[in-house]
Amino acid sequence: MSLARKVRRYDGTDPGAATRSDHELMHIDVVDLREFYARPLGAVVRRLIAARVRARWSNVAGLNVFGLGYASPYLAVFRGEAARVGAIMPAAQGVVAWPADGKRQTVLAQEDDLPLPDSCADRLLVVHSLENSEHLRRMLREAWRVLAPQGRMLLVVPNRRGIWARIDTTPFGHGLPYSRGQLARRLRDSLFTPVDWAHALYMPPFNWPILLRSAVAWERLGAILWPAFSGVLIVEATKQIYAATPEGDTERVRARLHPVPSGTVTQRRS
Repeated sequence: MSLARKVRRYDGTDPGAATRSDHELMHIDVVDLREFYARPLGAVVRRLIAARVRARWSNVAGLNVFGLGYASPYLAVFRGEAARVGAIMPAAQGVVAWPADGKRQTVLAQEDDLPLPDSCADRLLVVHSLENSEHLRRMLREAWRVLAPQGRMLLVVPNRRGIWARIDTTPFGHGLPYSRGQLARRLRDSLFTPVDWAHALYMPPFNWPILLRSAVAWERLGAILWPAFSGVLIVEATKQIYAATPEGDTERVRARLHPVPSGTVTQRRS
């Protein structure tokens, strides 16, 4: 099934992320995400974004690193260095077993009920999640809960100004893209403080060999000539520990862990 049938595409008419309803959007199916990253364009995207992620988190020795959404393409670099590495995939999206070799490090969970204890995540990488979340406020509340007081959260989100948000042939063309101001307000409303910003994906989102071969050149040129028009925004945020607990339901349901078989588990339907 195509990506376009899974997620409502952004049509450019939304006045801002702050006005969204928690039930406007749906997660992209995990099969579509896996197939995208298996294509040449997806491999280039993984390489470019992974370089930005690694630049921010150059040393994770002894830390607990978790991914939320579909972050597994960017977590492999931390295996063997971090104390623990795990990928949490939303039940609405589905899950694939990861890594392909060795002990499984993925779990299927509700995005607003993460199967982690309080303040256990030193690093939390959020990819293909924020823009598609069906329960955004509660998801960010859970991220706040599991992030350690000195921890860092890194979010990769489609840029509202970029061409990638306007073409639905990649996962970044679905869901609700954000401007830098909208994303900063969303994070502050959820008691996070943005501390660093980066951009990635300046090349057009087409699977053309000539573009793929020149992707690095596009990144360098775009950062100089049109820095605000990248395909994605990458923001690192810290947890505000001096404030009250983020807004949300006070009663918490016990986290439900779903074992991941060797294969793919697609979206759950209510």
